[in-house]
Amino acid sequence: MRTRSPTADTTERRERSPFARIAFVVYVVLVAYASLYPMEGWRDHGLSPWAYLSSPWPRYITLFDVAANILGYVPYGFLCVLALQPRFSPIGAFGLALATAGGLSLGFEAVQSYLPTRVATNLDVLCNVAGAACGAALAVLAAPTLLSGPLQRVRAGAFLPGAEIDAGLALLALWLFIQLNPATLLFAAGDLRDLLSPVIGRARAPEFFVTLEGFIAAANMVTVALLLSVMMRPAQPVRALFAALVLAALVIKVAAFAVIMHSDNVFVWLTRGARLGLACGIVVALGALALPRVLRLAAAAVLIMVATVLVNLAPPNPYLAATLKLWQQGPFLNFNGVTRVVSALWAYVALGYLMFLAARRREGVG
Repeated sequence: MRTRSPTADTTERRERSPFARIAFVVYVVLVAYASLYPMEGWRDHGLSPWAYLSSPWPRYITLFDVAANILGYVPYGFLCVLALQPRFSPIGAFGLALATAGGLSLGFEAVQSYLPTRVATNLDVLCNVAGAACGAALAVLAAPTLLSGPLQRVRAGAFLPGAEIDAGLALLALWLFIQLNPATLLFAAGDLRDLLSPVIGRARAPEFFVTLEGFIAAANMVTVALLLSVMMRPAQPVRALFAALVLAALVIKVAAFAVIMHSDNVFVWLTRGARLGLACGIVVALGALALPRVLRLAAAAVLIMVATVLVNLAPPNPYLAATLKLWQQGPFLNFNGVTRVVSALWAYVALGYLMFLAARRREGVG
């Protein structure tokens, strides 16, 4: 009987992409934040935090709440199974996904008992577990294709190897995610004012804001292009992939406004400044991709720092502020809280990641 050498097993483990595990951890953090948002007004009601388990069904049940609780845990079950593969069998991974989803949901509902704006219910737990079961079942069926099929070959062929590259891919996925927040400028990230203090600033002339918005959008777009390029293997179609990434971001932005705003406001985000930033950003990004790798890393870091400073100093958006008055967050309140905090932190995490890549380059790694 032929046996595999320990060296071969170690090499296979190193070559296996940890993207699913990184994405799973990120998603767990997002679920935790969404479950406990807005995390204020904590109080002890004198009852056991587990009292909700024996409570009757909620008197008012909406289809949206049920669907949101199911769909919110579908990615959890899906990513959990992928993260556990191939260390666990498909059935074992499915069982662990359900068990951990149930444990997390039970814990989050118990903590919600101390939040005045949240209502802990046993129905939410059942919906969460049902969603995790659907996602886990889908992952069991799709695991062979995702882990060793065409997608994995594309990952291995187009991008450099290593867990740090998978972390960068997760960072780009989060950049797409923050486009769902309607309250931010196009491609803007790193605005901490909503988290730390109310947005203040004196009004400026429209021309000033158009220029500022255009620079912020362009700088962030060029940063994303350069970040993508330093993760890809040489001779890969980085410009085509960058164009696809920007197109996906714009589609997500349109879809977000279509869901939460009236149909006549779907393109309200496409202001003069946004159009200027898109045009300039695409031109500059396509040219900057020809720079040496070390210059791309440096340029990306400088641009994201400048854009983050400007987005925190920018006056209120005179166009978006009027439109957002029509926006009733309602059932989207918790989801918007997640997109807002991810948008606020993304730029700083991206800057740290760029510095990490630059340090690895100086050490001769990668």
